[in-house]
Amino acid sequence: MQIKGRCDKTKMQSGSIIYTPKFITGLVGRIQQNKMFVKLAAFSGLGVLLVHSARVPVSLAGLGVFGAYVVTGGWHFIWVICNTLGRDLWSLYSLLKIRFKVQQHTKNRETIGTLFKKVADSHPNKIAFRIEDRIWNYQNVEDYSNTVANHFLRAGYHPGDVVALFKESCPEYVCIWLGLSKIGIITALINFNLRGYSLLHCINDAKPKAIICGSELAKALEEIVPNLDSKTIFYYCGSVSNSISAVSLDQVLEKESTKAPPSISNFKDKLMFIYTSGTTGLPKAATITHCRYFFMAYGIKQFLQVKESDILYNTLPLYHSAGGILGIGQTLLGGTTCVIRKKFSASQFWIDCVHYGCTVSQYIGEICRYLLAQPNRPEEKQHKLRLMFGNGLRPQIWEQFQKRFSIEQIGEFYGATEGNCSLINIDNTVGAVGYTTRILPFLYPVTLVKVDEYTGEPVRDTNGICVKAKPGEPGLLVGKIVKGDPTREFDGYLNQKETSKKIIPDVFRKGDRAFATGDILSMDHFGYMYFRDRTGDTFRWKGENVSTSEVEAVISNILKLQDVVVYGVEIPGVEGRAGMAAIVDENESLNLDGLCENIATYLPVYARPLFIRLLKCLQTTGTFKIQKTDLRKENFNVNLTKDKIYYMDSSSRKYQLITPDIYQDICSGKIRF
Repeated sequence: MQIKGRCDKTKMQSGSIIYTPKFITGLVGRIQQNKMFVKLAAFSGLGVLLVHSARVPVSLAGLGVFGAYVVTGGWHFIWVICNTLGRDLWSLYSLLKIRFKVQQHTKNRETIGTLFKKVADSHPNKIAFRIEDRIWNYQNVEDYSNTVANHFLRAGYHPGDVVALFKESCPEYVCIWLGLSKIGIITALINFNLRGYSLLHCINDAKPKAIICGSELAKALEEIVPNLDSKTIFYYCGSVSNSISAVSLDQVLEKESTKAPPSISNFKDKLMFIYTSGTTGLPKAATITHCRYFFMAYGIKQFLQVKESDILYNTLPLYHSAGGILGIGQTLLGGTTCVIRKKFSASQFWIDCVHYGCTVSQYIGEICRYLLAQPNRPEEKQHKLRLMFGNGLRPQIWEQFQKRFSIEQIGEFYGATEGNCSLINIDNTVGAVGYTTRILPFLYPVTLVKVDEYTGEPVRDTNGICVKAKPGEPGLLVGKIVKGDPTREFDGYLNQKETSKKIIPDVFRKGDRAFATGDILSMDHFGYMYFRDRTGDTFRWKGENVSTSEVEAVISNILKLQDVVVYGVEIPGVEGRAGMAAIVDENESLNLDGLCENIATYLPVYARPLFIRLLKCLQTTGTFKIQKTDLRKENFNVNLTKDKIYYMDSSSRKYQLITPDIYQDICSGKIRF
C-alpha cells in the first residue's frame, strides 16, 4: 500500500490498472511547460545512458525520466546535443576566457595602449607592420605613437577631446590613433572615400578640435572647410602646407620625445568613433571603447586561433572595424605581423601572399568573387594561407573558393561595429555566418525574432513579448543588453537619438532591452545562422553600407527636388545589392549625362546608383511614405515594366538603356559590374 500511495493510478482500455510513480508523471507533465526542465531532463537521460554503459546499476525512476522525455519528442534535442556539444563546450571555454581577461583588464585599468606596450616590450625588434618595402618593428610603432601622444599632450589637448583622422591606410594611421588614445583623446576615423556633404557631416558630427589629414586627401578636405560648424579646428596635413594653413605633422613629431606618457585612461573609456551607415540617414559615429576593441580583436584571436607566429595580409581599409580592429588588433594585442596594402588588387593578391609569406588573410565577399574571376596563376597554389576570415562570402561560391585556393579554414563571421550580436563560424560550415548554442541559449542571449514583412516591426505575443523565429524561419537578429557586462553592453552612437532607435524592449521577457541589428537571418536545428537580408533602407555594396536616404537627398537636390527613391537590387552571381534609383520624370526631360556627372561629384563610388528607372509617379502610403516593395521585386527586369531602365556602362561611364537582350547579358554575367 505504501508503494501504491506514491503512485498515480491509470486505467487502461483493457481494464487493467497501471501504477506509475508520481515522480515520473510529474516530470512528464512539466516537460511541455518548462523549456529549461526539458533540457535538464535530457541531460539526466544522457547521464542514465552513460552510467548504464559503464554497467553501473540505475534506478527505475531515472530510466523512466529518460523514456518519458524521448517519447514526448526529446529525441530531437538529444540529437542536437550529440552534434553540437563539443562545439558549444569549446565556445563556452573561449567565451569564459575572454570574459576573464576583460574583467582582469578592467580591474587593472588597462588600455589598448598599455596592452600594446607589453607586447612591444616582449619583442621590440619583431616586425609589426609591412607595407610595400617599408618595415615597422614593434619598437618603431611604440616610439612613433609616443611622439604623437607627447605632442598633443604638450599642445594642451585633454582626455575626452576628439581628433578626426582622414588618411589612407598605412602604419602611421594606426600609430596616430594609438598615440592619441594614450592620453585619452578619442579619434574619429573618417572614411577616406567620402567627399562633399557626407564628409562634412561626419566631421561636424564628431566635433573635433583638430583634423589630421593625409597629404593625398588635402584637396577633398579643403573643399568642405568653409562649411564646417567650428572655425577653430586645428589642421595637420602630412609633410606639406596647403590653403587651410595646416601644420606638418611629420615636422612637429620630429621634435617630440619617444618616452611613454603617463596612462590616464581606463578600459571602459572611449577609444574611437567608427562610422557606420544606419537605416535612416547619413553615416553615424559608433562608439568603440578600449574594452570593446579588445573584445572584438581578442575574440577573433581566440575563436580562430590566430597565432603570434602568423603573418596577416590586410587589404581592408583601416577606418573600418574589420580592417582596423579585427585585423590590426591581432598585431596590437597578439604580436602577429600585419602586411598592410593600401588598396586591394585581385591580380596582386596571391603574389603578395607568397612574397610576404602570409599565413592568414582577411576578406569581404567581393574580394572572394574578384579572386575567383582571375585567371589561374602559380602563386594561388604556392601560398601558405591556412585561414581566411571575414564576412560576406556567398554560399554559392564558398566551396569553389576554398577548393581552388586550398584554404584550410574559412572563418566567416557576423558582427555590427556597434552591436553586441557577434557570431563566428569556426568549423567550416558552408554558408553559416556563425552559430549560437541550442543547448543552453541563456549563456549567450542572441536570438532571432519574427518581424512584420511590411512594417519591419517585431511580432509580439499576447503578453507583448517578441515571438522567436523557429529553425528555418527568417527573423531579426537581436542581442540582449546587460548593463555592467562589457560583452553584452551596447555602447551606441555619438548621437543618442540614433542609439535609442536601435534598442527594442520586452524581447526575452518584460522589462528587458535588446540591440536590433536590422538584419534578417535564419537558423537551422543546430544553431547555425545564415544571412538572409537587411531591413530598413540600408544595403551593402562593394563592402560598404549605403544609406538610401542619403543618396536620395543628393539626387533630389541635383534634380531640383524631383521625387526620387533609392533601393538595393540583387544582380545574379554578385555579392551585396547594387544601388537603383527610381526617378519621377513626367515630361521625359531628364538629362542622364548631366545626372551622371553630378552623381560622380557628390557621391563616393560605392554609393552611386548602377541602375536608373524613369517613371511617371511614385506610389505612396496614406502617410506619404514611398512604397519600395514592388520596385524591389521588379528589380531592373525590363520585362516586368514599361518604364525605361538604364544601367551604368563601365566602358562609356554613362547610363545606357536596358533592352531585353542586355538584361539577359547582365543576368548571365556577360556584362559585369
